[in-house]
Amino acid sequence: MRFEPDKHRRRSIRLENYDYSQAGAYFVTICTRDRACLLGEIVNGEMRLNEVGQIVADAWKWLAVQYAHVELDMSILMPNHLHGIIMICDDIRRGGSRTAPTETRKPLGRLIGAFKTVSTKRINELHLTSGGPFWQRNYYEHIIRNEEELAEVREYILNNPVRWNEDENNPDLQRGWTG
Repeated sequence: MRFEPDKHRRRSIRLENYDYSQAGAYFVTICTRDRACLLGEIVNGEMRLNEVGQIVADAWKWLAVQYAHVELDMSILMPNHLHGIIMICDDIRRGGSRTAPTETRKPLGRLIGAFKTVSTKRINELHLTSGGPFWQRNYYEHIIRNEEELAEVREYILNNPVRWNEDENNPDLQRGWTG
């Protein structure tokens, strides 16, 4: 057997040498651990959040309140993942609750980390548990390069609940059910 030191190291899907704190629009997908359907359910093509899903939705909105350089565009919570567009802005028009004027912008990865931390803490408080992981370790991101891509991503997000029966994140499809 050959020794492979990087065998268990995750390969980064981020662009090498790209500054993820620079102004721009970023499409992200964040999945629950093991893609468990913990956020609600799709009923007649519409997402119905449960209590945990509402906590996650509130934590997502918290990002724009907490960080003055963040604006949130369209987003959707699905039973086991979130799709959202985060805008990192150059012009800081409002003060975040903990933002000092000299603070540099948090890069995308740290923003996602803050969201995961806040939402997981609130979910663990709800369930009276401590330290339990809720989210998958990584997340998917795509840098939105122009208005046409932005329109396409918005359309994808808008139609996501209707397409749940075709979604690769739907665990019923992975078991061969289409019901």
